[in-house]
Amino acid sequence: MGDGRWRTAGSALMRVIVVWAVSTLTMLVLAGILPDFQLQSDDGDSVTRTAFTAAWGAGAFGLLSALVWPVLVRALLIVPALVLGMLVFFLNGSLLLIALRLIPDGRGAAAPETAVVVAAVMSAVASATSTALAVRDDNAYRRRLSRLAERRRRRSGTAGADGEQPPGTVFIQLDGVGHDVLAEAAADGVMPTVAHWLADAEGHRLTPWRTDWSSQTGASQLGILHGSNHDVPAFRWYEKESGDIMVSSRPASALELQRRAIGRTRDGGLLTVDGASRGNLFSGGAAQLALVLSMAARRGKGRRSRAGYFAYFSDPANAVRTALSFVAETGREIGQSTRARIRKESPRIKRGGLYPFIRAFATVVERDVVVAAVIGDMFAGRTVVYADLVAYDEVAHHSGPRSRDAEKVLARLDRSLALIVKVAEHTPRSYRVVLLSDHGQSPGETFAGAYGLTLKDLVRAGCGLPVPRRAQRSKSGSEARDAVRTALHRPVAEGEEKQVAIASDPVVLASGNLGLISFPEIGGRASQEQLDRRHPALLSTLANHPGIGFLLVRSERDGSVVLGRDQTRVPVAELKDGQGPLAPFGPGAADAVRRTDTFPHVADVMVNSMYDPATGRVHAFEEQIGSHGGLGGEQSRPFLLSPRGMTDPLDAAAAESGEVAQGGERPAELVGAEAVHRVLRYWLREVSGPQVPVRTDGRSGAP
Repeated sequence: MGDGRWRTAGSALMRVIVVWAVSTLTMLVLAGILPDFQLQSDDGDSVTRTAFTAAWGAGAFGLLSALVWPVLVRALLIVPALVLGMLVFFLNGSLLLIALRLIPDGRGAAAPETAVVVAAVMSAVASATSTALAVRDDNAYRRRLSRLAERRRRRSGTAGADGEQPPGTVFIQLDGVGHDVLAEAAADGVMPTVAHWLADAEGHRLTPWRTDWSSQTGASQLGILHGSNHDVPAFRWYEKESGDIMVSSRPASALELQRRAIGRTRDGGLLTVDGASRGNLFSGGAAQLALVLSMAARRGKGRRSRAGYFAYFSDPANAVRTALSFVAETGREIGQSTRARIRKESPRIKRGGLYPFIRAFATVVERDVVVAAVIGDMFAGRTVVYADLVAYDEVAHHSGPRSRDAEKVLARLDRSLALIVKVAEHTPRSYRVVLLSDHGQSPGETFAGAYGLTLKDLVRAGCGLPVPRRAQRSKSGSEARDAVRTALHRPVAEGEEKQVAIASDPVVLASGNLGLISFPEIGGRASQEQLDRRHPALLSTLANHPGIGFLLVRSERDGSVVLGRDQTRVPVAELKDGQGPLAPFGPGAADAVRRTDTFPHVADVMVNSMYDPATGRVHAFEEQIGSHGGLGGEQSRPFLLSPRGMTDPLDAAAAESGEVAQGGERPAELVGAEAVHRVLRYWLREVSGPQVPVRTDGRSGAP
C-alpha cells in the first residue's frame, strides 16, 4: 500500500515536472518569435539566465492558473456565459502579466495584447501535454478514477458492497437528426463512429420511431424524460384561460410543463435514481444538472444548472480552446452564408444579425460544456446520464438538413461520440452508450418565401383584417436561441411571454410547419360554426390554399373534423391513413391527429402545411428551410441506436407496457415519445432493478 502511494506520488511529480519543462520551452520559443515579449534584461542575458527566467515565469503562470483561475471563474458565474467566454482571453492574459511581474529583477515583460496570445498558447500546450501523459499512463489513470469512485461510494453510503457494479447508461440525444440522415451519414463516412457501431455484428441496432403530431423537442423530450407529453400541442401555443403563450424552450414554460407531466405520471422522471441531466429542456428528475432550461427558471439551488459552466471553464485550457473555437465557428458561418448568397442557393434564408453567434454557441460552447459534463459523470460512475447536443438542429434549420454545413456538424458530433466511447474504457464502471434523436427535419422553402405572405397574413386576410403590404417574416425559434438568452441572463420579455390580444385579432403562432390559430374573444374552443358566422371566408381560404395540407377544427354537429381542399370534410373519428386530406402524410397520421384533438389546449384551428411525398418537402411557417413541428416527411422519423446486448426496443416496449404478459404481440413500430420513455425505463430496470419514484411536487432528486 505504502509503495503504491509513493509510486503514484512520484508519477504525479514527474508529470508536473514534464509539463513545467514543456511550458518553459514554449515560453522561450514565443519570446524569440514575438517582438513585444521579452525574458531578458535590456543588456541581454546568458542562455542559462534566460532559461531560468522562462522557467520562473512558466511556473508562476502555472501556479496562478491552478489556484487563482477557478476562484475567478466561480466569482464570475454572475456574468453571462457568453460574456465569460469573451473575458477568457483578457483574464488569462492578465494572469500572465502578473506571473511576469513575479520574475526576479523584472526581466519578464510583454505588451497586453501579446500577453493574451502567449497565455492562450501556453494554456493549450500545457493542457495537451498533461492530457497526453495521463492517457499514456493507463494504470495510473484507472487507479485515480477508482479512488474517485470509491470516495463517491463512501459519501453515498454504498461503500463495501460486494460484487461488480451493474453497467451505467449514457443516453446521447442528437437533436433533430432523422433516421435516414444518420444512416446516410454513417454510410458516406461522415460519422465513422456510428458506422463502426452499425457494421459490427455485436455493435448497435438502429431502430426508427415515429413522433407525435408535434414533432419537436418540447413534446418529444418531455415524453422521453417524464413519460407524458399530454397537452403539448406544439412548440408554442396560446392558453386562453391565462392569456399566456407557452414556449417549450422558455425556462418558465419548461418548468410548468415539467410540473404538469410529473403531476400526471406521479413519477419524478427517468433520471431520478443517481441520474444526470445535461443540456436538456427538462430535468428528468435528475439531481445532477447542467444547462437544463426548466431549472433556469428557479431560484436558489434550482439554478445549479449554471454550475456546468463553472465545471468546464474552471480549466483555463478549456476556456481558451472553446473561445478560439467559438471565434472560428462564427467566422465559418459568415463565410458559408456569404458563399450561399454569392451562389444564389435556393431555398435560402437570411443568416445575419446575431445568428452567427447563436450558431457558435450551439455548435461549440454548449457542445463542449455538455460533453465535458457527460465525461465527468462517467468518471464519477453515475448510473444514468441523458444529454442533448443541439448543434445539428440549429444549423439544419438555417442551412438545410442535408447541406454541407450540417454534414460538417455531424462529423464534429461524431468526434465527440468517439471521445465519450474512449473515456468509457477508463471509467470505474462499464457504460452502455445509447444514441437517439427527438425528431428529424424536413426540407423546403418557407411558406412566406413560396407565397409572398405569412400564415398570419393569410389568416388576417381571411378574417377581413388589414394585411401589411410587405410580408412580416415569422421569427425562427429554437432551443439554442433561448439557451443563449438564458446564458446571457436575459429574461423573457413580458410581451413575449404573454400576449394581450385585441378583441378582434386572432393569435397566430408557428411551430415549424404546424400553425395554431386562436380567437381570444371566443370562450373555450371555438367551433367551425362560430368561425363561419364571424369570419365566413377564413376556413375556406385556409383549406384551399396550395401551401396548406389540412386543418383541424371542432364542429358542433359532427365533433372535430379535418378540412382539406375542394370542401373535403372528414370527422376525426372516421379518419384513415392514406385517405382524404391525410393521404400524403403516411401511416400514423390519423391517430396522431386524433390524439392531439383530445388535448385541453389544442388551438381553435390547427394548420398543417402541405407535404410533397415525392420530394419530402414542407413549408415552414417560420424562417426555416429545415423544419419540424408538424406532420410530413423525415421530421416525424427519429431513431434509437442501442447496443445489441440490450433488449430489442420493440420487445422492451411490449414488456414494459404489459402486452407480453397479456399474451399480445410486440408492436410493429415505436409510436410516440411516451413509448420511447417506456423502452428507456425498461433498459434501466433490466440492469439496475426497479427505479424508485421521487416526490411528485416537480422538484428533482431523491426525497
